[in-house]
Amino acid sequence: MIEFTTVSAPCEGSITEKRSEFIAQLFPAKTEDECREIIETVKAKHHKARHNVWAYILREPAATRYSDDGEPQGTGGIPVLGVLQKSGLTDVCCVVTRYFGGVLLGAPGLTRAYSGAAAEAVKAAELLHFKESLRIRLETDYSFYGTLSHLLPQYGIKDAGSDFSDKVTLLFDIPESEYEKMEAALTELYNGKPALEQLETHFVSY
Repeated sequence: MIEFTTVSAPCEGSITEKRSEFIAQLFPAKTEDECREIIETVKAKHHKARHNVWAYILREPAATRYSDDGEPQGTGGIPVLGVLQKSGLTDVCCVVTRYFGGVLLGAPGLTRAYSGAAAEAVKAAELLHFKESLRIRLETDYSFYGTLSHLLPQYGIKDAGSDFSDKVTLLFDIPESEYEKMEAALTELYNGKPALEQLETHFVSY
């Protein structure tokens, strides 16, 4: 099963290191064009800052990029990227703005500050965990509805809409890894093959 974690909305974290302020902004993003637009927007907003270091990770097509934006090589972009990777995030872009405080930090201090600010942004983020899921339609008699309403949630389904007319038609998403177990349980419930229809495969947040 394919799954991934991203952030639900832009968020921010900051730290101060020897009077230099490091402001990390973390954004959801799906394309390189979107990442470039985010980076330019942050640079325009913080045009008086000394540096705007950035890193991003995208899932499809796979892309990993970073920039030290004038800081000594390896002291900005790579530490920020490392935080994103260790956090297991993808489809994200992080820009860390530095307002220089007049004291040189050296390579270890810069690495610590940039990674620390990025980590604060990750802490502030609301995470979304997506799993590859099947969209299912199940048609059933009303006599089974009460049992189904207790049984199906055991398999991590998410309701996608129901129709109550002559029969009950349930529309829901279920992680691919749970489908066979659910199908077996329903087969036992109905004493035969249930009226399940697989409509599509897509990613759903759980």
